[in-house]
Amino acid sequence: MRDGSDVGAPQPETTGGQSPARRLALLVEYEGTRYLGFQLQAGQPTIQGELEQGLERLTGRRVRVRGASRTDAGAHAQGQVVDFLTESPLPLGTFPKGLNFYLPADIKVQAAYEVVPEFHSRRSASGRTYRYQILNRPCPSPLLRLTHHWVREPLDAAPMARAAHWLVGTQDFRPLAPGFPPQRSAVREVRRWSVWREGETVLVECEANGFLPHQIRRAAGLLIEVGKGRLPEGIIQEVLAGTVPQKFQWPSAPACGLCLMAVSYPNFGSQVRTRTDEADQHLFPKG
Repeated sequence: MRDGSDVGAPQPETTGGQSPARRLALLVEYEGTRYLGFQLQAGQPTIQGELEQGLERLTGRRVRVRGASRTDAGAHAQGQVVDFLTESPLPLGTFPKGLNFYLPADIKVQAAYEVVPEFHSRRSASGRTYRYQILNRPCPSPLLRLTHHWVREPLDAAPMARAAHWLVGTQDFRPLAPGFPPQRSAVREVRRWSVWREGETVLVECEANGFLPHQIRRAAGLLIEVGKGRLPEGIIQEVLAGTVPQKFQWPSAPACGLCLMAVSYPNFGSQVRTRTDEADQHLFPKG
């Protein structure tokens, strides 16, 4: 997962037209099964690509969007945040309604904000919360197949929760992100990594200032093996410490179970100039 990665170079404060530019932020929800992740890829379906196409159709002008988190192919979001510059004179309230007219059914804008020019959906964020959903029962569910990872074998959530404690704190998570560039720091501050059961679903939820690519899914794969009783609770400590054999491998959990729940911003209220009525119905963003 490319959590917390940049989506593009910082944009200028004007877009080259006659009207003064406004910076808008959107709260976006999507079911990401059909897309190759958030980040724009030429000739491929992406969340960013759909948003930019929708904005061009709505405003008649090309707009570059940047997002708080670059979610994986097949991953979902309930609380993705994007921002962009626009010279469009359209009222703020037109953006959610107009974009939702042009966007496909699996991507929808939930709220819009006019923010200060300095706001940056990624760099201004203080935290991101992700949830991994595991359907744990003998038979799969046609209704949940796109949003939950089905595990047939019984999972014991208690040892999974204890194992997850090793993932909390400020530490180097490079062992959970194979291929991460060696010249870049892999240290992240993880504030919470919880595991609990609700009926037939085992939920894994984590919050950090940022995540490395695939860090959450790699960790979820380990926790699932712990829940099955195949690996000891201390395996995560050993992986992070680099004391496991080099040939030790485990499966990453598939992207279908992963969802970006929320992005938090410190003192967000002071950065908002105008918000839509829909924005007041959301808890986004918490400081």
